[in-house]
Amino acid sequence: MDQAANDTVRLLWEHPARPTRGPKPALSLERIAAAGVEVADAEGLGAVSMQKVAGLLDFTKMSLYRYVPGKAELVALMVESAVGEPAPATEGTDWREQLTAWAFQLTASFTRHPWLLDATLGPRVPGPRELAWLERVVAALDGHGLSGAERMDAAVLIAGHVRSIAQQARAAGPDGSPEAGFLAALGTVVHRNADRYPAVAAALAEPGGHDRALDFGLARILDGLGALIDRRTGPGPTA
Repeated sequence: MDQAANDTVRLLWEHPARPTRGPKPALSLERIAAAGVEVADAEGLGAVSMQKVAGLLDFTKMSLYRYVPGKAELVALMVESAVGEPAPATEGTDWREQLTAWAFQLTASFTRHPWLLDATLGPRVPGPRELAWLERVVAALDGHGLSGAERMDAAVLIAGHVRSIAQQARAAGPDGSPEAGFLAALGTVVHRNADRYPAVAAALAEPGGHDRALDFGLARILDGLGALIDRRTGPGPTA
């Protein structure tokens, strides 16, 4: 593990009470993370810098380095702050209901903080809250005939679907929807070329059912998991 990863582990998991040197701390990691989230929510992840966050807190950039080694560690703190705790599983719900609720909770997080889509890419050290999200999925699928690797893969698959739709929603802007702009443009050209693309034209002409890619894709993923679970846990062949 390199030094940056070690620093991130220390900040996220060891909760240092004070900076490593200097006088009694006037800041906290929570305040620093909240200031970074405020900048990213308003201007995007690219606008976040040690200088800007320090200025928002009325501190100097150099004083901020006493608490956070650099921007990578700052972003890790921001992710941990913004992602929040996943809602606990509702008593009496089955695995499918739990994973559906989880997916929509994750969608809401990406909607509130679109920069999380960029900040959570690539290999990195997750914090306790982020790891709790993974725990929810793996625990919901425990005892249903799936291997550990398959339960982890299920979490990746569902999160990937949510991310894809959230990225489309971000590209559409605050007043758009993941499919609306695409369907509007598609409808124009397909209407003029319906003879060349009759199947697409017929699908677009059917009422309702559009702009539900999140729901549709999630349901199909869960259908597939359900079929696999049934094969693993169902009755064996009769003699």
